[in-house]
Amino acid sequence: MSLSSESTVPTVRIVTVTYSELKDSNIDLSAKIEQGFGPNGLGILTVKDVPGYSLLRQNLLGLAPKLAGLPEEVKRELEDAHSRYNFGWSHGKEKLESGKLDMLKGSYYANPLQDVPTSDSSEMQRYPWYCGSNIWPSNSLPELEGAFKALGKLMFEVGLMVAYHCDLYVSKGIKQHEMQNLENILLGSRCHKGRLLYYFPAQDTTTQKSDSISSWCGWHTDHGSLTGLTRAIFSRNSVEVPCPDPASGLYIRTRSGQVVKVVYGEDEIAYQIGETTAILSRGYLCATPHCVRAPQGEEARGLERSTFALFMQPDWDQKLTFPKEVTIHEDVPVSNCVLTFGEYTEKLLNIYYDTKP
Repeated sequence: MSLSSESTVPTVRIVTVTYSELKDSNIDLSAKIEQGFGPNGLGILTVKDVPGYSLLRQNLLGLAPKLAGLPEEVKRELEDAHSRYNFGWSHGKEKLESGKLDMLKGSYYANPLQDVPTSDSSEMQRYPWYCGSNIWPSNSLPELEGAFKALGKLMFEVGLMVAYHCDLYVSKGIKQHEMQNLENILLGSRCHKGRLLYYFPAQDTTTQKSDSISSWCGWHTDHGSLTGLTRAIFSRNSVEVPCPDPASGLYIRTRSGQVVKVVYGEDEIAYQIGETTAILSRGYLCATPHCVRAPQGEEARGLERSTFALFMQPDWDQKLTFPKEVTIHEDVPVSNCVLTFGEYTEKLLNIYYDTKP
């Protein structure tokens, strides 16, 4: 990590590995895994030089403004209230830190690997946010499905390589018969979820708190296993532009309590550790709270932001044993208990959404 002290909040360059290093199972990347994901890391690292990634990123993120610009009646047809808006279009359904509904961004959720993860009606009723079927705007934006699946599949495949090296690192601290293999858990899961995000342009940036680091996306810790992230694309009137405010972007709270801004290249995929990986690794791999700060100032007026996240997660029936030594979501008391991933997700959804299936 390299630090920049140009502002009161330091800027950190994330630990990076190359795709060629990652795909070579004979290379020991434990030092970099520990630097990025270990107890003293930021819970994030990036992968660069991934073949085909740049074009797939450009293709999908370029569709986000078009999706958000569809007529309201069309977007309503793409909503799925039964899944608590975890399939298809979602806008104004999720609660922010303040408890208010999030009107700042719209999201499109889908499983990029499986359109129909299960045909079991009891599972579909029990966990509709994972067991539902994908919804695609086949008539209004037919190119979305292919672009979403292509980028999601590539980020998943690279994420599996990251998981392999995470397992190698963890195996040095946990006896083989006691550890749960992250790569195999992700390979066997039907729960993976992609989220295309579109941040609506601010017409009056003075209404946002200029001193709030979490002005675009509140502080949170991902509850899945591994989250793949693209670097965002900014645009104005559908034309890509550079971000006018260097202070905007992704912020992370370190385990010492320090807040830092993290940066990475537009052609790099970032991967963040989620809470369930912290649980399964007994704290050898650590998840960190993070947020997104919106651009400020006159030049931020009318600015759009598009990005994509792939949430790689255990299957809904994967059992999680919550130990004392791992700090879990403070609003969900789960110390010393066993829950399935589906049950754990349900507890979190009860916090962030008013609606229930």
